[in-house]
Amino acid sequence: MSPFTFNVIKVLVISGMAFFLALILAPILIRFLNSVKFWKKRAREKALTGERAKVFLTFHSNREVSVPRGGGILIWFTVLFLVFGIYFLAEVLNIQALKGFNFLSRGQTWLIVFTLFSASLIGLLDDILTVYGKGKYLGGGMSLFRRFLLVLLIGAVGGWWFYVKLGWSSIYIPFWGDLEVGIIYPFLFILVMLASWAGGVVDGLDGLAGGVLASIIGALSVIAFSQGKVDLATFGGAIVGSLFAFLWYNIPPAKFYMGETGILALTSVMAVMTFITDSLLVLPLIAGILVLEVGSVLIQLFSKKFLKKKVFLSAPIHHHLEAKGWKSYQITMRFWILSVIFAVLGVAIRMAG
Repeated sequence: MSPFTFNVIKVLVISGMAFFLALILAPILIRFLNSVKFWKKRAREKALTGERAKVFLTFHSNREVSVPRGGGILIWFTVLFLVFGIYFLAEVLNIQALKGFNFLSRGQTWLIVFTLFSASLIGLLDDILTVYGKGKYLGGGMSLFRRFLLVLLIGAVGGWWFYVKLGWSSIYIPFWGDLEVGIIYPFLFILVMLASWAGGVVDGLDGLAGGVLASIIGALSVIAFSQGKVDLATFGGAIVGSLFAFLWYNIPPAKFYMGETGILALTSVMAVMTFITDSLLVLPLIAGILVLEVGSVLIQLFSKKFLKKKVFLSAPIHHHLEAKGWKSYQITMRFWILSVIFAVLGVAIRMAG
């Protein structure tokens, strides 16, 4: 068997293992989350600008207080279980048949495993405060500013690692070459980490975030594989596999929501994969749906602040389409299609470049 064939098998096998493991674990997690009443005790009532979110509440007031959060636990737990489980069996117990399937490596996945773990715990803390918090935490979790600072901290650690430890200081421009940015590099990393986190606004409809993020991380995994970063591609494949299992129970009507523990973990992983594969300039295309979602929020905030009127009936744009009469499943599936198209185009440009 050629090394290329084995590497393809490795990615696909780990991805399949992640899917079936998560599929088995999902009902257990759903029962647990329901048993501890892990849902919001009241729906979000205010928009980002402070006024009552009348349009949003028309569609979502009942669902937010009856479906548990924390579904993201399924994704990161499955991936970390496979990462360390296979490593333990292959390297600690020295099972030769599994050595080739180990995908925990210093050069490709150490940083991203740290990112997944730390971001998921921060997100889980926010979910816990959202569900059980009292006083200022009631219904809203950590303040936006505190979450911003924590994401900034993760970005700072990642940026320092790439710039100081790995010595990376340039970004790749497709069809042109490397552009040296020097000391700006870690700040670019922080900026992308924050922008990716902002893309979490896509988590607003049953199945929407899971499908969109699966296509983005899948695209980055294809790029990683094309560059010979097989462990990174395998890691991405494990995430995609677990995301598909998550979607099995998250499509309408959702049995659980991803929550901040999933969104923060996945968007942070997306940012790190972007830099490891040197795909910064194609990320806005690969993550086109996230750009559209965040852009609609920024436009709405700007228009309300300075023009004193709304551009969209509700923001982000998937809520605007709901208010226009689109069914939630129509929005979700059409956004899935667009996300796949964006991802395919981004991969093509990165690989051709």
